[in-house]
Amino acid sequence: MQFSDQANKTRWIIIAASFVIVTLILWNTYDFFQVFKSEERQKMEILAESVRKINKSDLTTDDLALELSIISSNKTIPFILTDDKGAIVNNSNIDPAISENPDQLKYLLKQFKKENETIFIEDSSQYLYYGNSSLLTKLKYYPLALVLIIVLFGFIVYNFYRSTKIGTQNKLWAGMAKETAHQIGTPLSSLIGWVEIMKADNVDETTVTEIEKDIQRLQTITDRFSKIGSEPVLERINIVKETEDSLFYLKARFSKQVNFSFTGPDYPVLMSLNPGLHSWTIENLVKNAIDAMKGKGDLKVNVIDDNKYIRIRVLDTGKGIPKKDFKRIFEPGFTTKKRGWGLGLSLTKRIAEEYHDGDIKVLSSELGKGTCIQMSFKIS
Repeated sequence: MQFSDQANKTRWIIIAASFVIVTLILWNTYDFFQVFKSEERQKMEILAESVRKINKSDLTTDDLALELSIISSNKTIPFILTDDKGAIVNNSNIDPAISENPDQLKYLLKQFKKENETIFIEDSSQYLYYGNSSLLTKLKYYPLALVLIIVLFGFIVYNFYRSTKIGTQNKLWAGMAKETAHQIGTPLSSLIGWVEIMKADNVDETTVTEIEKDIQRLQTITDRFSKIGSEPVLERINIVKETEDSLFYLKARFSKQVNFSFTGPDYPVLMSLNPGLHSWTIENLVKNAIDAMKGKGDLKVNVIDDNKYIRIRVLDTGKGIPKKDFKRIFEPGFTTKKRGWGLGLSLTKRIAEEYHDGDIKVLSSELGKGTCIQMSFKIS
């Protein structure tokens, strides 16, 4: 517990430190942007003064060498010069495709008016409008690019952490499942021996038969747990019969207050499945449905062949599932029962999707009336 608290504390310190670093980077970038913007403003004011002197002066070109040099040295800041009536007089550092198109040039002029404050050139009654240089534009969008990179990096780290955590949990569950199978195996072997003794002592045959059925059931459960975390062996089996057999095994062991019914094709449909794991999915769905009905109601299992898919639907007359929980019921640990770990439907989903290449979902549900859960498998 202490180690976990320390790990959480360290994690929050790293997150807080990262947030401070990012904030400082963004603030410095903003500060640089303002400095460069102020410098460009000064350059344009000097340029505007040079234009004013050139327009006012009767001096020769040689005498105005400094002013002309200032204007010609500006290679980065785009600007548009207009008269007092708004007509464009001159422009510089603008893409020729725009500067040669009057409509696009007017549109760019509107953008310049929004980007920076207009400079009025006295005496000549002209106005100088300018935009940000390419460097300043890049610096303007740098914080956004930085934030996007950080978000992307955070997303990658989160997914790596999440996949690592899920992988660790899967290994833990697989290890626990295999250990459970191993622990059950010892008393199970002993029970098989006792059954043989009961047969030799001529104990009532019906009693022995029922005990053998339960021992077979325990062997099936042991086999299921031993397969968790391993690649199961798939067989070509009749999914209709396998589903029906699993249902009627459960029917004999539940209250008569549950009305079981089964419908399906009257012909075999062969699928690549693991019999033990498939019966486990049916058992989990049926038990979940019976729990939802509190042990009393109608339970139907329908197997439907639509040529492309085999669909197994388990319908109950239970309490129903809120729409917001349609996907959550398949998450590990989610349960509405006072007892239980909420692993049944999660295991069912994993078996159906990962081992049998199928799909499972809540097809429909209505509160107070019942639920229909559907598994689908592509016919191959």
